[in-house]
Amino acid sequence: MQNECYAYILISEEKWWDRLCARNRNSNKIRVFVRRNRVGPLKTQILLFYVKKPIMQIRGVADFIERLAGDYKELWNMYGNETCLKTFDEYVNFLKGRKTATFIRFTNFHELDSPVSMKVIRKVLGVLGIPRGGKYLNRETANQLTV
Repeated sequence: MQNECYAYILISEEKWWDRLCARNRNSNKIRVFVRRNRVGPLKTQILLFYVKKPIMQIRGVADFIERLAGDYKELWNMYGNETCLKTFDEYVNFLKGRKTATFIRFTNFHELDSPVSMKVIRKVLGVLGIPRGGKYLNRETANQLTV
């Protein structure tokens, strides 16, 4: 794997971040981050979870397993129990009418002891904000943000 795709920043809303954290406190099983479109990492090793406004921090890290994209019903039937969504109806409402979804599977999720502020992110990445689709990082940059 290329060093340029070592880590990937995923953007989460506070509501879904809180649910992911609450659900993960009871176990360290495989989890799924749901996207409404086909954006997400194809090949990476580490996922960094950035919680957007009003928090604007990288708050967690996990080991990437795979990205699956396709029919929303098939994905739910196979992996819905790994998501932080409580029911199929909540999942459908989350997708806002889309018929395809992306499931980003990961394991070894943990919250960072010291979240990374947007000020630090801007300084390390040299950008004003995180792109809505996420962002690949090389190993050196990822280590600067998480160490």
